[in-house]
Amino acid sequence: MATRPPIGMPKLSRRAKILLSIAGALILLLLVGARLLDTYVDWLWFGEVGFRSVFTTVLLTRIVLFFAIAVLVGGLLAVSLTIAYRSRPVFVPVSGADDPLARYRSTIVQRVRLFGIGIPVVVGLIAGATGQADWQPVQLMLNGTAFGTTDPEFGKDIGFYAFSLPFITWLITWLYVAVIISLIGAVVTHYVFGGIRLGTRGDNFSVPARVQLSITAGVFVVILGIDYFFDRYELLFSNRNELFDGATYTDLNAVLPAKLILMFIAGFCAVAFFVGAFVRNLQLPAIAIVLLILSSILVGWAWPAVLEQFSVKPNAAEKEEESIERNLVATRNAFGLTEEHVEYTDYDGRPDGTADETAQLVREDTGTVPNLRLLDPNILSPTFTQRVSGENFYGFPEKLDIDRYEVDGKVQDYIVAVREINTNGLAENQRSWINQRMVYTHGNGFVAAPANKIDRAFNTEDSESAGSGNQGGYPVFEVSDVQALERDAEMNIPVEQPRVYYGELFADPDYAIVNARGEYDTPTDSNYSYEGAGGVPLDNFFDRFVFFAHYGERNILFNGDIDENSKIMYDRDPRHRVEKVAPWLTVDGDPYPAVVDGRIKWIVDGYTTLDNYPYSKQTPLGEATADALTGVARQEDRDISYIRNSVKAVVDAYDGTVTLHAIDDKDPVLRAWENVFPGTVSHELLNDTTGKFDELKSHFRYPEDMFKVQRELLQRYHVDNAQEFYRTQTFWDVAPDPTAGNASDANAAKQPPYYVLAQAPGQEEPTFQLQSAMTLLQRQFLAAWVSVSSDWDEYGKISVLRLPTTQGQTEGPVQVQNTFQTTDEFTQDRTLFGNTDVDVRNGNLLTLPVAGGLLYVEPIYIQRSDENAFPQLARVLVYFNDQVGYGSTIQEALADIFGEGAGQTAPAPEEEEQQPPEDGESPPPTQGQPPPPGGGGTDSELDQALQEASDAWDRWLAARDADNYAAEGEALADLEAAMAAIDQARGNGGG
Repeated sequence: MATRPPIGMPKLSRRAKILLSIAGALILLLLVGARLLDTYVDWLWFGEVGFRSVFTTVLLTRIVLFFAIAVLVGGLLAVSLTIAYRSRPVFVPVSGADDPLARYRSTIVQRVRLFGIGIPVVVGLIAGATGQADWQPVQLMLNGTAFGTTDPEFGKDIGFYAFSLPFITWLITWLYVAVIISLIGAVVTHYVFGGIRLGTRGDNFSVPARVQLSITAGVFVVILGIDYFFDRYELLFSNRNELFDGATYTDLNAVLPAKLILMFIAGFCAVAFFVGAFVRNLQLPAIAIVLLILSSILVGWAWPAVLEQFSVKPNAAEKEEESIERNLVATRNAFGLTEEHVEYTDYDGRPDGTADETAQLVREDTGTVPNLRLLDPNILSPTFTQRVSGENFYGFPEKLDIDRYEVDGKVQDYIVAVREINTNGLAENQRSWINQRMVYTHGNGFVAAPANKIDRAFNTEDSESAGSGNQGGYPVFEVSDVQALERDAEMNIPVEQPRVYYGELFADPDYAIVNARGEYDTPTDSNYSYEGAGGVPLDNFFDRFVFFAHYGERNILFNGDIDENSKIMYDRDPRHRVEKVAPWLTVDGDPYPAVVDGRIKWIVDGYTTLDNYPYSKQTPLGEATADALTGVARQEDRDISYIRNSVKAVVDAYDGTVTLHAIDDKDPVLRAWENVFPGTVSHELLNDTTGKFDELKSHFRYPEDMFKVQRELLQRYHVDNAQEFYRTQTFWDVAPDPTAGNASDANAAKQPPYYVLAQAPGQEEPTFQLQSAMTLLQRQFLAAWVSVSSDWDEYGKISVLRLPTTQGQTEGPVQVQNTFQTTDEFTQDRTLFGNTDVDVRNGNLLTLPVAGGLLYVEPIYIQRSDENAFPQLARVLVYFNDQVGYGSTIQEALADIFGEGAGQTAPAPEEEEQQPPEDGESPPPTQGQPPPPGGGGTDSELDQALQEASDAWDRWLAARDADNYAAEGEALADLEAAMAAIDQARGNGGG
């Protein structure tokens, strides 16, 4: 047997080795150093908010997982390489003078420790870095709890599927990876050193190679058999049938027994591989491989396919009945849609009495009609910005929020927002680093506007009497800020600390340094110093250097104003803060501010979710929560099969304190995470008997994303009968948004749910609730009206009003919107409004049960096509029982249908007390009023009224340009009178 002298690889010079070493060290420093820097910055941040135990638990778990997986994968590879190398043949045949393997063998022999240790270490590090991210299933397995409910097939507690099975599946995956990599390592080593010889006569495998490879393959097949065993449980998450999730008839009667058969076959094959390790020929392992492949095809695939095609599909309704029933029960349990949480009521949708009797019921309504919401929080952010932002560096989020407050003994819903700092609004000469990071550090004030009130008159300093314009309406603002505190002003919603250092406009990597130099607070105070507990101290050179490196900003290191009293604030978005302190929560996309005990608090809803609840419907979270609403964070599009709103997180807007309040201590997933992170979730709110948290609970809202998921499932899971469920005819759809694009398109965006203060049928008083309209499947007629209570005593109770689906159908939102668009008065006014300088915007179309029917309400806004313009309410449309009402106010619109007096229980806009502008507040609005068209009507009265309106408009424009507020008020008063004359002339047949 011929051998060939070893051929060495080219050697590197000393200089090359030094350069390579330096390059490697720099790369390592960049990779590891940046990660260590971020870790230290996070460690400081978690210490600030008091959740360092979360940081350390996650970090230690990841470190342990990193080394465990690295040792498993790298260690098995090292053992495999060592065995293969030490059992290599003594004499290795050479195929020829240019045998490439000879060079590789020589190189390996010369650097055997480098290859024998280096390759396993590198592979182990890569595996460990990949596996350490999966810390959640490991911790849930160690800390899981029982659900107290068992699955209908195996009788195991749901906790096994939620906490144990994911870890087992994860572990089996890594065992596969470790064994396959070690097998590859053994094959390559034996091949390089001649233990495996291809293309030669006789035995192609040396005895050591055959033994090692057979045993390794046998271990792989043992893992495969274990995998088959646990695959049986994963059948309960099957999505074989598009209609429902869970084990189908085929899964239970073909796939399940097939898994057991394959498990025993795998065991037999593993024995064959182990025996083959000590038998000279490889026929037995070869037979085992063929048997394993054939059985997988015939038993694991062909048999279920035949049963599905020829037995199940022809009789699917009957065959799948049991599986569908299991799916119905599991889905309702998993998503909180059981009888305990959902109440169904049949509702006609049309009044029973005469028109006069119905009108009287509307006049006597004290729960819904007085609280009809006219302000749309998704439209009015520019109005808030222009009217009450004051300075150019203040701003509001794109979408405002809705909450309710008790004022003078009466609950009123408000459009609410926090006046935050918006450094993007700074003028060019204000955008220095010092201004952005050390001067303009915080917002100022809580702004609220009653959701059902409109202001059409403006007091000015030059005129005692307020001009009144019929063309545009504005929110009635209530501002609680530092200046109001200084004046000791009386506020309906008093705020003791209106400064805002944490809010939605503080997007990462936004940061601020406080107590370094004077911070801007009010026009009369530009030397404010922060007094709260928020922020990380910059009291030593090392920490300043860390943040200099982290943000790449040298001013942090060299600015002389930063001293031992200074602090740096970062990660200031309340939603992001909650995600960091509770990484196990899915956070709602729409945090909202509330005034609680005199302080501004951000309330953020947190969900516990699972993706492996047996038989429950797998629901794409991102798809289920997507609709026409803008200005909110979108959920990740991942499948979930269980959700609970178990946590209310509260973030203080002044000091950034984060508190996690448990509101569902029956949730086993929450209990499991509390075992992982003990002491991080407070149960004080649930156990409160002193009323300490009553004010906080009065501002809890049922979260939108949770409700969107539930209404998505209610489309199907309102059906009780399995046969009816399979036929799908009685399924519903979420109504498309009629005000967003082409609502008749199959892919039209869904209508968002809306918060309203209303009194639904069966309720004794108005409650703050979230409501949505549901239509028939692929039809526009209304099928149901769904609402969920936000009041603490009835929190999470879902009410479903089921409407007739055959005779006496009720028109849905799209049909009502089409009716609005073709109403004569609105069509004429839309022409008036929609000139080249003005845009017409449809507000949210609310659907509310009133007087035995369904009342639709839609505000119409107008806005000039100008970058500084803002929307203002122009008209209100209502629809009830095939009739349309239209007017400048909700009272006028209701009077169109029900006669005079309808809706007068609501405070009339003209009776509103007019407030002068606050100090620093923007002057009365001077934009957005559209001029009437120049054309005339068919009679002299209409022509004269149009001319008067045109003249008033011209005078208003001139007064606006001259900043003459008194003249503006007079012009607006004349414009209102002219518009009233136009309406009267048209009513007389003038046009």
